Amino acid sequence: MVTRIRALFKNTFVKNVMIVASGTAGAQILAMALIPIITRLYGPEQYGFYTAFNAIVLIITPIAALTFPIGIVLPKKDSEAKGLARLSFFVSVIIAMVTILLLLLFHQQIISLFKLESISEFIYLIPLVILFASLLQIGEQWLIRKKQFKYTAKVTFLGALIVQGSTLLIGFFSPVAAVLIVMMILGQGIKAGMMIYFAKREMFKKGDPEDHSSAFSKKTLAKKYVDFPKYRAPETFINAASQSIPVLMLSSFFGPVAVGLYGVGKSILAMPTQLLGKSVGDVFYPKISEAANNGQAITGLIMKATLVLGAIGVVPYGLVILIGPWLFGFVLGSEWATAGEYGRWIALWSLFGFMNRPSVMALPVLSAQKFHLKMTVVMLIVRMVALALGYYLFQSDVIAIAFFGVSGAILNIILILLTIRLSKAQDKRMAEKAN
Repeated sequence: MVTRIRALFKNTFVKNVMIVASGTAGAQILAMALIPIITRLYGPEQYGFYTAFNAIVLIITPIAALTFPIGIVLPKKDSEAKGLARLSFFVSVIIAMVTILLLLLFHQQIISLFKLESISEFIYLIPLVILFASLLQIGEQWLIRKKQFKYTAKVTFLGALIVQGSTLLIGFFSPVAAVLIVMMILGQGIKAGMMIYFAKREMFKKGDPEDHSSAFSKKTLAKKYVDFPKYRAPETFINAASQSIPVLMLSSFFGPVAVGLYGVGKSILAMPTQLLGKSVGDVFYPKISEAANNGQAITGLIMKATLVLGAIGVVPYGLVILIGPWLFGFVLGSEWATAGEYGRWIALWSLFGFMNRPSVMALPVLSAQKFHLKMTVVMLIVRMVALALGYYLFQSDVIAIAFFGVSGAILNIILILLTIRLSKAQDKRMAEKAN
């Protein structure tokens, strides 16, 4: 047994997963240690303005370069990958310029719709965030290409240390939403700068006699990798929108305090998924892919992984469901007790979202990307309807979040069940083919 454990930790893939997870874990431990102080300094309203601004940013930044950076890992030659990096940044500059134009034309409408009057001037910084996000994605994908995961872990932790530490220190003197927003933007810039620095070190670490980037024109590369803006970018955009639109709707319906309570509750409850759920998914994906390629049954793998995550997640999420208001009030401060009420319903949704990681990772193996896209669209629509019902029928933020949480849990359960159904059908086909 001891020999197997040692062999496991010597496995290159496992070591890389642990390195990446260590940076995320370090950042989350730091955030968990500082958040009880930061929430007492800034309060729900200031966090609400920040969360609403961040929601707009989170919709745009995943497609800052139309997902071209994801393709940097794929080419055989570094020269082509470098050309793709240049194309990615060029596209992000165009998107930033278009965003500036849209903000100049519709600035007031955006501010009025989402009740962001107190931070209206910061909306003009969004194009800068787009450029930072693009550089961050380019640097990260190059380091992944070179399997230099230690640098991505280092950037994740150092970025969190700088942002969280500065937010805390400045908050003692000026605890306003502007500080949270500016530090978020500066944090993006600092992380992008570090990522590009490490990427360039790797890029020019050894001579590359084949590096003739000019041979790969932007037009040629754009045509070759057109699938990324054509298919990947829309799916990424919808996923981002499904996370951010509820925040913007809460801001429009109930104002910044409700948004602040939701934002803090969601960020805390997302920590297990961001750390353990992602790590399990990253390890599970190649395992199930290999099993499918070998003609083995995969339904059992999906069900086992789902149940294991359920057994792990029921403790932290169940605790929030039972005593969320008291727990949030005790840890974050009395004015955040309502965030615990929100947290009860977010925890219900998050538990099944935590459990559905194996199903989500299995869908590409099952050639069910189209099904996944349809489910993502359905989830977005249902979430919007749930929040709207809570507002228009009951005029209650808590009821709106309750509808939102319950509908999210039900949809995740449906996703798991339908994925298992698809996997059983594939297992049956494999068995018939083998016979």
